[in-house]
Order: sequence, then structure tokens, then C-alpha cells
Amino acid sequence: MTHDHDLELRPTAAQTEAALNPPPGRNGGDLVVESLAGLGATTVFGLPGQHALGVFDALRRSDLRYIGLRVENNAGFAADAYGRITGEAAPLLLSTGPGALTSLAALQEARAASAPVLAISSQVPTAGLGGGRHGYLHELPDQAASFRGVVKSVHTVRTQSQIPSAIAEAWTSALTVPHGPVWVEVPQDVLLAETTIPVVTGGDTFPEELPPRPELTAVAADLLTRAERPVIIAGGGVVRADASKKLRQLAERLQVPVVTTFGGKGAFPWTHPLSLQSWLEDRHTTDFLEDADVLLVVGSGLGELSSNYHTFEPRGRIVQIEADLGKLESNHPALGIHADARLALQALLETVGERVDPGAPERVQAVLGKVRQRLASQELALEQDVLAAVRKALPSRAPSFWDMTILAYWAWSAFDAKAPNTMHSAQGAGGLGYAFPAALGAAAADPTHPVLAVSGDGGALYSVAELATARQYDLNVTWLIVDDGGYGILREYMTDAFGAPTATELTRPDFVALAESFGVPGVRTSPDTLAADLAKALAAPGPSVVVLPAVLRMFAPTHLG
Repeated sequence: MTHDHDLELRPTAAQTEAALNPPPGRNGGDLVVESLAGLGATTVFGLPGQHALGVFDALRRSDLRYIGLRVENNAGFAADAYGRITGEAAPLLLSTGPGALTSLAALQEARAASAPVLAISSQVPTAGLGGGRHGYLHELPDQAASFRGVVKSVHTVRTQSQIPSAIAEAWTSALTVPHGPVWVEVPQDVLLAETTIPVVTGGDTFPEELPPRPELTAVAADLLTRAERPVIIAGGGVVRADASKKLRQLAERLQVPVVTTFGGKGAFPWTHPLSLQSWLEDRHTTDFLEDADVLLVVGSGLGELSSNYHTFEPRGRIVQIEADLGKLESNHPALGIHADARLALQALLETVGERVDPGAPERVQAVLGKVRQRLASQELALEQDVLAAVRKALPSRAPSFWDMTILAYWAWSAFDAKAPNTMHSAQGAGGLGYAFPAALGAAAADPTHPVLAVSGDGGALYSVAELATARQYDLNVTWLIVDDGGYGILREYMTDAFGAPTATELTRPDFVALAESFGVPGVRTSPDTLAADLAKALAAPGPSVVVLPAVLRMFAPTHLG
């Protein structure tokens, strides 16, 4: 008896001919590249290195687009952003030892932010594996061990026949919720050896969905329907799951106020009557959340920043929807629902009853009014004007990428992202140097919108080499550098804690002249001319740099008293 699926497995005549007569001159690197193309990859990021040359040689025989950065960590940030923007697994090609290890900070950010990155590294020749000290260049006793605590999964290859399946398995892992970075390593000799394995023509993978348990969503729906003072915290999981519309439908049906975490920026409309915006580092917001009798947390672990530095002490019942099992109830007891945010919100929409609460918008405005009063008492007009100028200049659908800098800390709380999946920062792991290389990855993913990167001068010095990348590939990125003479936020932290800063002041280049030396237009601006200068730079095709000399201050913290 012949089944339909048996027929699907039978190769066509053309496939049989291609398999029996593979083109000559292919090596293990071709199997890597063919596997990526078969899975749907169109763009890869990375840096060549001695042990990885078999892969890079194979790229010229493929249709894959290669974006080469100047530092492996920056290539990782670019792949991270590409994964966030497209929702696809972003291939990152690396060499052995120092090249691989240099990407660790970027992979940590991708893991924290659930960005799907498929890192493929070379290894020393197979004769050097197993922990012996053979003296190969870049040799490590166990290279993969350096990555196991950072990425979602590690996949090792030792023969050419393992390559297609290992890459497919890693691809599936990267795109199974929660998304994240994965690691594949292939020895140099396996990559360089000629292969008679047929061309890889297939590679469909089917990441598993993560639906909620129906008995749990039934309880959650009942709690929300009967609640007197419910509130929703929407985290990055809502953005990653493309669940913003479902979140809005649920909030409107139940008349529930919504606050978004810094990773969840754009998950809920900023000016919606039910929007508490993102003022999580504010005691008035913390008080409001603590007073909720039912708190629905979607796609957030309620970590350090989302809990106002762990000062949040809820008095009501928490319902937590989270795809990362390790984050479920990790900070607060809850009705924990291990599920993808989109599927869980859909289940709630199908289960909740109608709830009427005409006073909810008024309570929201009362909280936001208190926040505004607190800021107004601190003489922070410059900071708010600079952030408003950035928002005015940036087109509503254009993505922005923010480094760990004072203006970004303001943006976490005060910036209207306008749309989901448009505002991104390195607040997941908190490493410097994220914004500009990430913006380059976003521009490679979607050239139809200009992309903004925002850095301080300290963070910018991590990324200046990528001006060459921006120019080489003519990527449409405008880089705003706020030059305050050093590590501004650390200067504030140390002054507040110890009375004086140490090791925070920096000698900087002339960033405008530096940009122009790479062939990238640069302009020095002021707070008064920022909106116009930034808008002009964003409207011009190709890369550009705008430098704002300014010393900005943070609003006073509310978690210390």
C-alpha cells in the first residue's frame, strides 16, 4: 500500500540526476552554505578567518548576500538586529578561537532579547579535538564549552554528512520560542575537504509551537473578568511573538490599563487612553501596579528593570505568561502559563467575558500626571527637548537602535516607539557598542526605511570601525552620537555613590572628521538644531553621522528611598 507521504519523499527525475552527478569542486563549506540557502537564508553576517575559509570560499558559489563587519562582536549585533526585524534566523559566520570568543557579548544580548541568531564557527582540524594540547592556531580545550552558558543550544559537526542535519536542527532551535542564538561548529578539515555529497536542496524545518494549557487560561480569564483593578504588563515577548494587536484587543475588551517594559516598547499604543506608557522606573507606576488585584504579565520575567530594581511588591494575584520556562515565577509567585504570548493572548480572547470599567482611563491619566509632576520638579527640560527632537525627526515606521547611554535610558521610559518592533536597545544584557552595528543589520534586513542608531561617545568608540562597513555596503543608517566627554551614566552613578567619578573621562576623536575620513557625511549639531539636522540626515540615502555635544542628566531614581 502506497501512502501520500511516501510519494512526497520520492525524488523527482531532476533531483535524482542532480544527486547522482553533483557539480565538481565543492567542499564542506558548500554544504554549510547550501544548507543555509535551503532553509531560506538570504543574508549572512560575519568575518573570515583561517579555519573558516572553506565556508567563505563557498559563499562566492552561492546566491547568499554577505555583509562583512570589522569586529566579530559587531557582526553578532548586526545578526541580532536582522533576526529581530525579520523574525528569521540570522546566520553569523565566525572563525575559531579569538574570532569565535569575540562574539560572546553579542550572543549574550541575543539570548537575553530572544533574537534568533545562527552562529556557525569553524574549529581546529579534527586531529586537534578532544582536549589534547596539539598546538593548533586558535586551539581551545573545549571551544563549545565557552558558549553553552550563553546560547540556547550547541551543535557539533565531525563529518560532512552531519552538516545539513546539524544546521537544520540549530535553525529549528533558534526559531522555537523563546527565540534565541544557537551555536554550530565545524572543523577546518571537514570544511576544506572535497565532497561528493549531493547538493543540499531541501531543509524545511518546523519549529514547535508553544500553546497554553487550556485549564490555566480558563482560570486566568476568570480572574481577569472578575477583577476590580486589573493591570497588564507587556514585555518583549509580546513584540517577539507579533502579538501587539491581540494585546490591544484584550485590553480594550477588559478595559485594563497597560504598561510596557523597556523590551516591550511599542507593544501597546503610547497615546491610547489605557496606556501607562513605559514609566517602570517610577514609584507612582510601581504603586499603581502594586495596587492591582490581578496583574497580567505577558512576555516578561519581571526582572531588575521591569520591577523598578526589585522594589515592586505586588499585593494582588499575578498571572504570568512566559515562553522562557526559566523565567516563569522566577521573581514572584504567579499562575504561571508557559506559552507563546500570541497563542496565550488568543486563548484569553476566546475565553474572557466582557468587563466594564469607565474609570480606567482616568486612573491612567492620574498616574501619568504624577509622573510629569515629578519630572517637572527636577529641571530636566534639556533632556526632554532632545528626546522630543529625536522623535520629531524619526519617521514613524523607521526602526531605532539605542546603546547603553543616558539618552537611551530616557528613551526606555519616555520615548514613543510609534509601532511594535521598531525600538531596540541592549538592555537585555547591557553591553556597550550595540546601537550602530545593530542598526546596520536592520538596514540590511529592510532597506525601505532609514534606521537610527543612538550612542554616547563611550559606546561609539566600540563601533567606529563599522563606519567602513556602512560605507562599503551603503547602508541607510544615521548615527546620532551624544558626546558628553566620557561614560556619562557611570559618571552619574559614581558621583552619587562616592562623591566623585573615577575612570569615566575619555579622550575622543573629532567624530565628524572621523566619519568623513570613511567617506560618511558628518555634521555637528546643537539641541536647538538637532531635529532639523537629524531629519535631513535620515532623509539622505546612505550612512551619516550627527554629533551632539551635550551633557545630559538622568531623572532621579525612585528605588533608592
